[in-house]
Amino acid sequence: MNKKSDIIYGIRTVIEAVKSGKHLERVFIQKNLKGDLYKELMLELHQTSTPISKVPSERINKFTKKNHQGVVALMSPVQYHTLEHLVPQLFEEGKNPLILVLDEITDIRNFGAIARTAECLGVNGIVIPSRGGAQVNEDAVKTSAGAFNYLPVCREKNLQDVVRYLQESGINVVACSEKTDKLLSVMNFTIPTAIIMGSEENGISPELMSLANDIAKVPMSGSIESLNVGVAAGMALYEVQRQRAL
Repeated sequence: MNKKSDIIYGIRTVIEAVKSGKHLERVFIQKNLKGDLYKELMLELHQTSTPISKVPSERINKFTKKNHQGVVALMSPVQYHTLEHLVPQLFEEGKNPLILVLDEITDIRNFGAIARTAECLGVNGIVIPSRGGAQVNEDAVKTSAGAFNYLPVCREKNLQDVVRYLQESGINVVACSEKTDKLLSVMNFTIPTAIIMGSEENGISPELMSLANDIAKVPMSGSIESLNVGVAAGMALYEVQRQRAL
């Protein structure tokens, strides 16, 4: 159960929190809620890509017994960034962007470990979907050893639009997948780069895979066909830094 200080409740309270720029991990909304205030709340949440869960009233009541009006929100431990602000800023600062796109990675331990490795290996930002993947909660921050306090995270509605935007911005997008014969070592990572890592169960979605500029894999010689996504991400990012250090 989240600490009471981590939650806010009430429709108007949550609306004003979003309008004031507060970042929310997730908003729980009672099923069948209606009314003008509800419509205003949903508009604000959709505009900010805030994750939403429609749940029974019993679930809402577990957070608080007070007058929640069918809405409870969990505060995020970090401030989210937007990709459209982050990417131009990186170029303006003279950096060689390295972006990590995580396609519906759901395991909090993997997510936190990836963030820790990413921060150590010079990643400039992580992109996660607003729905379907792990969010930056207290467990993720702890697992990351505090990396989320330094590493910008962009929570975006549509990862296909993300890939298109990165490409339009001059960033080469490489999907890391075992479904290719091409190795990471033959990629040119000295140029602005984004690497896509797929979920533990399904890998990278076919839609994202088809949009990527290239597909490459970690070299393996064992009998098991794939690596843990956290380990694979670390090896891919190491290859980027190896090339950039030459």
